[in-house]
Amino acid sequence: MEQNWIKVYTTTNIYAAEILKQGLNEANIPAVLINKQLAAYHFGEVNVLVHPDHFNQAIEYILENEIQ
Repeated sequence: MEQNWIKVYTTTNIYAAEILKQGLNEANIPAVLINKQLAAYHFGEVNVLVHPDHFNQAIEYILENEIQ
């Protein structure tokens, strides 16, 4: 994976992050997850990242779908 992906969303809810990633991918916006949670405790954050070329599209998708 390239090193220059940009974080567009952070949450502590792995399911919300996965749903957002799937929605972005379905909208032809390639997205990946970086899970920084401690596995045993589900403590920490999950980041959704996109390539810089798709940053504006991803932000528009998040705003249009009222993802918080």
